[in-house]
Amino acid sequence: MAQKTALIVFAHQNPASFNAAARDVAVQELKAQGYRVLVSDLYAMKFRPAATRDDVKGELKNPDQFEYGNETMLALKENRLSDDIVAEHQKIIEAELIIFQFPLYWFSVPAILKGWFDRVMTRSFAYSLAEMYNNPRFEEKKAMLSFSTGASQIMFQPDGFHGDINVVLWPLQNGILRFCGFQVLAPQIFYSPAHNPPAVRTSMLEGWRARLKGLMLEKPLSFPSVELFDLNSQDGFRLKPEVKKEQEKHKFGITTGHHLGKPLPPDNQTKAGSRK
Repeated sequence: MAQKTALIVFAHQNPASFNAAARDVAVQELKAQGYRVLVSDLYAMKFRPAATRDDVKGELKNPDQFEYGNETMLALKENRLSDDIVAEHQKIIEAELIIFQFPLYWFSVPAILKGWFDRVMTRSFAYSLAEMYNNPRFEEKKAMLSFSTGASQIMFQPDGFHGDINVVLWPLQNGILRFCGFQVLAPQIFYSPAHNPPAVRTSMLEGWRARLKGLMLEKPLSFPSVELFDLNSQDGFRLKPEVKKEQEKHKFGITTGHHLGKPLPPDNQTKAGSRK
């Protein structure tokens, strides 16, 4: 049997940080399970986050009207992409599991990780207009977010000061990971480690270690199938009328994003199979 591969994309400046400790726990536990573990330490790599013309080797196809997505798609087909992007592509190709480890910045990912998504998730590699949410190259791969927050868990409740964490997660988990075709596992959220004593931080890490032991057996988060949408009508790209009709009997919307004007399904972006 071929050795399994996991990729950890790590985005924190401090090698002594809690996020670094969470990364190390994942590396240790996955290796103990027989995984070959690759780590992209973006700050240590001095990964360049800006998506620019420098990502294309040689001449542009349309130098008068530079369009990053088109130019990098063509460069991918012609083996003219920047070497650092090609190296990250290869890691993704080899990995069955990808973990993104980072601190939550401004309700999102650090700029260096956003730049990784912008540059590495190249059109026709990670997605295409014909394969939105349905990329066959990634459909057997699992991906997840593992991150720390500055605020406590109660502050990210639906009635909390910051609002529902499920809403915060929707653009990242649906708009990036699911859009590219990954099976998205529930996130690992470390709430406010900096404001907790060492014993609590240790407990958080041990909980992560315990989860990793059965991680690949977990069911992914639920997202609507593309077959539920009308992709051909003049209006286009909306839920089919019969699907909307069927949804009338449900108390909650389908997902955090597809709420249909109903209450959001509780824990839709934090627990698998959470819809009631």
